[in-house]
Amino acid sequence: MIQIYKSSNEKEGTLKKVDTIDSGSWINIVAPSQEELILISKKTGVPLDFLRAPLDDEETSRIEIDRNFILVIVDIPFTEMEDNSLTYDTYPLGIIHTEKELITVCLKNSKILSDFASNKVKSFYSFKKSRFILQILNRISTYYLLYLRQIDKKSLMIEKRLHKSMKNKELVQLHSLEKSLVYFSTSLKSNEITLEKMLKLEIMQKYEEDKDVLENVIIENKQAIEMTEIYSNILSSTMDFFASVISNNLNIVMKVLASVTILMSILTVISGIYGMNIVGLPFQNNPNAFYIIMGFSAVICAIAAYLLYKKDMF
Repeated sequence: MIQIYKSSNEKEGTLKKVDTIDSGSWINIVAPSQEELILISKKTGVPLDFLRAPLDDEETSRIEIDRNFILVIVDIPFTEMEDNSLTYDTYPLGIIHTEKELITVCLKNSKILSDFASNKVKSFYSFKKSRFILQILNRISTYYLLYLRQIDKKSLMIEKRLHKSMKNKELVQLHSLEKSLVYFSTSLKSNEITLEKMLKLEIMQKYEEDKDVLENVIIENKQAIEMTEIYSNILSSTMDFFASVISNNLNIVMKVLASVTILMSILTVISGIYGMNIVGLPFQNNPNAFYIIMGFSAVICAIAAYLLYKKDMF
């Protein structure tokens, strides 16, 4: 899918969708076909390798320069529904800076770019390409921080449910969040290297204001890294804690079952002896033998139960 946008020079926030590629336009490419990539390559002169690179979901964050084309690949956060649960992941986003246009390439439609397309970002102009790149990077950091807060809230909710239920479902959800934090941590650290390299790019040296914005983006990215590490450590300790609690609960259940088995075995031994049909058993001819034997068995079981209780077996 190819979408072309262009800002009006007259008024802020008047981004419009257009049909032709003009100077100062923004070309947004989402999950394109091979024919669409070839078309854009011919229209803009951008190498096909630049357009294809962000479509590999294993592509790492980096910067590449070829003639007048600058390719910036960064990992951006995504949310997906999986098994009726919201999961978090990252995908590469390619930003290609040309002399006339700015091109974004991604495997999936992103909320980050949708915010620009729907005029939710202030002071945004498609023809201010270097500033546009910085605004995209700033938006990426904002969404990372937003999703990290969501992960923290979800983990607290799951933890509260775990205190009551101790079901595998909650543990699986915690593991899923922990896995998402690993993806976030890896992507953010990779983005940090790319952002620091961008400080040295010529297009970032033209305006001191742009350099300040980029430094703010780097600071937010570092903040997101720190938050990710903190939440990851908390989730890891929470998982270990509940694993220990579940193991301890299992030990308690096994102790109780063992104690009950001991008490039942006393009754089994006594009933087994009186079921042997041999001569000379106590109370054999007594008409109240059943009640006497049951009473005697109850006393023995009570004594055994008291001893097990003293040994903390109940």
